[in-house]
Amino acid sequence: MLRLALPIYVELLTAVVAVGVIDLLWVSGLGEAAIAAVTVGTTVEYLAYGLFLAVPTGVTVLIGRRDGTAPLAPVIRTGWALWAVLSLAIAVPGVLLREPLAALFTDSPAPTADFFLVSLAGLPVFFAQTVVDGVLKGLGNTTTPMRNALICNGLVIALDPLFIYGLDLGVQGAALATVLARLITLLIALLSVVRLRSPGQGLVAGEVIRTGLPMSGDFLARSLVGMALVAIVAGFGTAEVAGYGIGQKIMLAGVMVFYALRQAAMIRTARSETVRSPLLLGLGSGAVVAIVLNVAATPAAGWFTGDPGAAVEFLRWMTLYLVPFGGLIAVGGVLQASERGSRLLAATLAGFAVQLPLACLLSSWLGVTGVWLSMAAGASISLAGALVPRAGAPGRARGRAPRSTRTAAGPPSGR
Repeated sequence: MLRLALPIYVELLTAVVAVGVIDLLWVSGLGEAAIAAVTVGTTVEYLAYGLFLAVPTGVTVLIGRRDGTAPLAPVIRTGWALWAVLSLAIAVPGVLLREPLAALFTDSPAPTADFFLVSLAGLPVFFAQTVVDGVLKGLGNTTTPMRNALICNGLVIALDPLFIYGLDLGVQGAALATVLARLITLLIALLSVVRLRSPGQGLVAGEVIRTGLPMSGDFLARSLVGMALVAIVAGFGTAEVAGYGIGQKIMLAGVMVFYALRQAAMIRTARSETVRSPLLLGLGSGAVVAIVLNVAATPAAGWFTGDPGAAVEFLRWMTLYLVPFGGLIAVGGVLQASERGSRLLAATLAGFAVQLPLACLLSSWLGVTGVWLSMAAGASISLAGALVPRAGAPGRARGRAPRSTRTAAGPPSGR
């Protein structure tokens, strides 16, 4: 499973973490308002992705189940139909409401609204890339999505300084560079799926949505809570919001290990392949990530700001959060692919039901430290909920028949 997870980690690190970190690094020279704008902007983008996540997740799981046993074309066709509908339904209102949305999170909403204008309009490009990657991952190919992410990352590195400073577009330039990099990458990535040949007619929209909805709900809940935490932290000043944003960007480099393990477990479970000890892998990864972040906190935060105190404090306290969170995320892949995603969602919601009130209560006594403690408590409760009743035994996708290579032609598997 680790061999399958490694390309996923590189993909997530470059496509999700590195892009946001590069944007944050380049705009940091524009001041705290610019840092806060990118922080809020990426938080809202994650929220939008949560609304769409059911589609690529459902596509991945269903293609994994069908590969070699049933036609793939209905699943792929459904993925694109849902992309067309949901992209417009999410992007258009976001662009139109960008100014009041920005005003919810910052006292200086103009830079954030400028960022939203481009980033939210570019969501269809981002979503399309996840559909392509979802198809490939369902086939067991994780190396091609990794390659696509590396291409996108390289383009952002080249385009960010040009748009932000060379063309003097500021915060909006960071969003423009990211969207353009994603568009070029998407055009390259589409070549990986247009070569697929599979029989089959019709759509399976209900099946795709039902399969992916628990994961989408879990991600969406996390995004909403993330936005709520930004609002709570904002009560302590712009410097704390900037520190939280910097700390989150740094921490994501480690957290992506957990999500790589989850995707690997989901792919292998959907394809009826053995999944060994995702809980232990997740807990162990959480401990390792916590240690690394404690060692690297001060120098890493210093890359973004001359006053890293708030970011460093956040990373220190995250030690209590990362271990249970790692276990929860890794176990979630097996639950999702074995049709027990509703248990994961219920456990996530239970943790947040405790975390948010606790964040308000503890922050009134302990300041912003209370918010960090509430995150650890919420993750621990969610992990306990996911494991009771016992969910540690790897599940198997239902109805699997012996595989054949006749129904799925495509790139070699990245297993």
